[in-house]
Amino acid sequence: MSPSLLVLTGAHVNRITSSFTPAYLQSLMADVFALVSSQSESNSNNPTSNPTSYMPQRIVFPTENHKVLFMPSRICDMGTTMKIVSVPTNPGDLRGLPASTIVLDQDTGGVKAIVNARMLTALRNAAGSLLSTNLIGPTHPTHIVAFGAGQQILAHLDLHLKAYPESIRSITIINRSMNQRFRDMVSTLRSRHPTSSVVQENLQCLEWTPLSSSTAPSQTETPNSRNVRQALSSASIIITATPSRIPLFPSLWVPDNAHVILIGSYTKEMKEVDRELILRAVSSESSESPRLLVDSVDACLGEAGELLDALDAGLSRNQMMEIGEVILERRRKGLGFDDYCLRQGFEGETRTSSSDASSHDFQNFNGPITLFKSVGVGLQDVAIACAVVDRAEEMRMREAEDDESPSLQSES
Repeated sequence: MSPSLLVLTGAHVNRITSSFTPAYLQSLMADVFALVSSQSESNSNNPTSNPTSYMPQRIVFPTENHKVLFMPSRICDMGTTMKIVSVPTNPGDLRGLPASTIVLDQDTGGVKAIVNARMLTALRNAAGSLLSTNLIGPTHPTHIVAFGAGQQILAHLDLHLKAYPESIRSITIINRSMNQRFRDMVSTLRSRHPTSSVVQENLQCLEWTPLSSSTAPSQTETPNSRNVRQALSSASIIITATPSRIPLFPSLWVPDNAHVILIGSYTKEMKEVDRELILRAVSSESSESPRLLVDSVDACLGEAGELLDALDAGLSRNQMMEIGEVILERRRKGLGFDDYCLRQGFEGETRTSSSDASSHDFQNFNGPITLFKSVGVGLQDVAIACAVVDRAEEMRMREAEDDESPSLQSES
């Protein structure tokens, strides 16, 4: 009898991922980032070593209304997947990015599952961003400012609220317009946090069209720009997830000690922030050379427009540090995930240290601001898709044992 094919819809994925804790998701991404950096290091030191993962170039071709991306990836001890994403070519198409992931059976080589991945990309990105906050960001963030209206912002806010329920006091979400997509995102966030006073009472929504790069902010200030500037002035964390080709705000609006998370840009033309803000992350009066944190140096230097722009202003490759390098260095020091979860006090995590949890182990990130830039790593898709499929199979087995009608359907 052939194995059954598991088909997971968006509703299934929502149900499954709602059981994933922030600690689990961070641990999953920490393993992926460590693998990315360790393999790069291994390939440099020993080019003939056996790879532990594969991430070939994506295949791209146009269809009538989309640019379709095929992205195969493999983590040898976890699984093999291919994510397919359709990017609308019509700028007016605001329906989001259709995405599906095919998961192969390690034994038979056949397709084991097809997963609706529309929200999984946002979730794995948000988990990586939360990990960056936990590693180099503020210990007790109080105010988050987010730019964008899609699944990325929803996932980022959702995870940060779960991770810092005691310290976060207010959220400001900024978008070009209060369109239906924006309203749906805010409604979903509120439905996920029905008892949160932050979401229900202290969530501010602002409309904002970024100033052109040639316009001096002081000469064109409007009521909207004053509101955005005021929101940013008290921000602990700033999250941007837009395809903007001009900076969303000037560096001078961002306070010292803010942690900036850049998710949106993925081409050389896209620039969510100006070069001045990038350089603030690597400027310091101390003798230590501060760094900015990235998911992959090579990927960011190939796709992140704001970093490429900053290279022309003096940013160098050795001022970037991969988040996987931070994880590996922590592990070499005997610090595992439990230790950096200590700062968030997750239930179920071992507390083994009595040291000041507000201090960072790495003084590399001591610029006026801290910054994490992510363009996404294909191995993240393998990890999150396999985690979802594994959990779905566990849930299906429990439902069968309980003699209930399975909610997670399979096809022969």
